[in-house]
Amino acid sequence: MPRIILASGSPRRRELLSKLYDKFDIITSEVDESIDADIQPVCGVEILAVRKGEAVARELDSDCVVISSDTLVEIGGVPLGKPTSFEDAYRMLRLLSGNYHNVHTGIAVHYGGRVISAVASARVKFKELTDTDIYAYVEGGEPMDKAGAYAIQGEGGKFIEKYDGDFDTIMGLSVSLTKRLIDDITGVNDD
Repeated sequence: MPRIILASGSPRRRELLSKLYDKFDIITSEVDESIDADIQPVCGVEILAVRKGEAVARELDSDCVVISSDTLVEIGGVPLGKPTSFEDAYRMLRLLSGNYHNVHTGIAVHYGGRVISAVASARVKFKELTDTDIYAYVEGGEPMDKAGAYAIQGEGGKFIEKYDGDFDTIMGLSVSLTKRLIDDITGVNDD
């Protein structure tokens, strides 16, 4: 198997990728994460995943497998990225309270001068939240670097009433989709 690179500093993505590989390297690069407002959220996460991986892959030999990802929460067509302030986190959580939303995770794999990408999506229903619930959660700090201002694998998991889709997708990296993309681009199947 070629050298595996995770183009993300996210501890959640590191944990998820370790379900597939015991050994991989982490290399990140700063990229412009802005997307035109007219691009649908499901397309935007795929574009950003490709962009993030490309920034790392162009600095490496083409025999490395570079995995990159981007996650976005979307409610009623409105994208919710990472909150910019405590007030923004409160606003997002208030929007999600008692409602369904979608979580889209774009994944890109660069290898041999090529790239393939795809998006995994899940539908999530939040419980009805009180202001006390929201303020306590925001003050704890967990929402501040999470798309949609919550972490399903953390304290934010208590706000989830139900979900339809892959838990890993909601967490930030669909393990099954990642494996399929790696197998497709490398022609290697580790099963």
